[in-house]
Amino acid sequence: VTIDVHARDEVTQLVKDKVASPEDFAWLKQLRYYWQDEETFKRADTGNLNPKMECKVCIVNSTLLYGFEYLGNTARLVITPLTDKCYRTLMGAFALFYGGAPEGPAGTGKTESTK
Repeated sequence: VTIDVHARDEVTQLVKDKVASPEDFAWLKQLRYYWQDEETFKRADTGNLNPKMECKVCIVNSTLLYGFEYLGNTARLVITPLTDKCYRTLMGAFALFYGGAPEGPAGTGKTESTK
């Protein structure tokens, strides 16, 4: 439910800000999932066209392939503006083949955000 509330709030803000272009930063900063058909994009790891349908995850200028990892019960995570910044930072780092290490007090959602 909390992720749906966050999504509702973000869509409301996009409408309020009159975002009409897919190039607008207000849209680009959202975590987006896209299904890609066969041979529609070059894979960064091999340089070859994708041989099968894949789900790619995009945020700002970072794109990663979704690996269908088991994430557990992530519905309990409350998404805040800081969580969104964490997603943008970690996705940017991973797209550049770096890692990330969220830091902060215990019980603030670092592990859940990283999942």
